[in-house]
Amino acid sequence: MLSHLMKIAEEFNIDVFLTNQVIADPAGGVFVTDPKKPAGGHVLAHASTIRLMFRLGKGEQRICKVFDAPNLPEAEAISFYY
Repeated sequence: MLSHLMKIAEEFNIDVFLTNQVIADPAGGVFVTDPKKPAGGHVLAHASTIRLMFRLGKGEQRICKVFDAPNLPEAEAISFYY
């Protein structure tokens, strides 16, 4: 399915957005600060050009973190949801 989406994106010159859930990894051990890992694994990670991670902030804040991008540094941006 992923290769089919990539063909469509290239043919019509469009962006494709994929979403992935994260799961807790209890086998990560006590030394891992963030035990979350993507449910799609390395397949989606390697098929993506830019990976973003969204999380809830305080109150109405939502935080978007650039997790992996070829031309952007790792950074966070805060937005407000109304």
